[in-house]
Amino acid sequence: MTARPSMAVIILTKNEESNLPFALESVAGWADRVIVVDSGSTDRTIEIARQTGCEVIIQEFRGYASQRNRGLAAASDCEWALFLDADETVPADLRTEVDRTLCEAGGIDGFFVRYRLIWGGQWIRRGYYGSWLLRLVRVGRARCEERSVNEHVIVDGATGRLSADLLHDNRKGIGDWVAKHIAYARKEAEAIFTDAASPDLIEPSLVGSHRERVRWMRTKIWNRMPPVIRPAFYFMYRYVLRGGFLDGRQAFAFHVLQAFWYPILIDLMYLEMLQKRNRARRLQ
Repeated sequence: MTARPSMAVIILTKNEESNLPFALESVAGWADRVIVVDSGSTDRTIEIARQTGCEVIIQEFRGYASQRNRGLAAASDCEWALFLDADETVPADLRTEVDRTLCEAGGIDGFFVRYRLIWGGQWIRRGYYGSWLLRLVRVGRARCEERSVNEHVIVDGATGRLSADLLHDNRKGIGDWVAKHIAYARKEAEAIFTDAASPDLIEPSLVGSHRERVRWMRTKIWNRMPPVIRPAFYFMYRYVLRGGFLDGRQAFAFHVLQAFWYPILIDLMYLEMLQKRNRARRLQ
């Protein structure tokens, strides 16, 4: 088989000493370069990355899009780049498929990968599995759209799909997950309140790609539903209609937190911002 084109793995980090060793082990000896873009870790993350031969870029966090684009710029001497989160791993079957696929990529400039979420040691299969993320891109033909939240990688060209899954397994624990999602919720609420997100580079479409369908659902349906009420419908859709209840109590905990608690937190933060603004206007 023809030698695989050169490929860099790009990992964004901040205080990921619990997760990073597993991510790095899954790509060790496989990727031509591993680039870690760190946004100010205070634990052993940078030490771990350097000890394993990674190239470390330290950049103040300016948003996920900025960090990803910085990694892409650093990978300019490679033909391909794979975006990997610190709490993700690349299984052997996915590595094999990537090697084979890139040798036959032809005019395709990006590949979507489906990720498999592990929660509390269990695969959350029903109600959540099936999301496709554009993670493998041809360098020079891709960039990340500049949005404060819900950013996506954009490819100037044709895309394909890989059949093997990427594994997502956060080993930090529930406390970290909750703290992180409180921060995410504030960013989401601020984007809704200020309408500061950059214009969509992805055209919302019900019959388009997975990303286009997600954008269509958000702009045409979700944003038009009443705040605080809509999370209940979303939870029922995921847990009941899509069969999440069939996966046991770990799945129940996940769907309650991710499909109900998290979106209702966003709505409550947004309404609080709206209330403060209206109060300030009345006092003027």
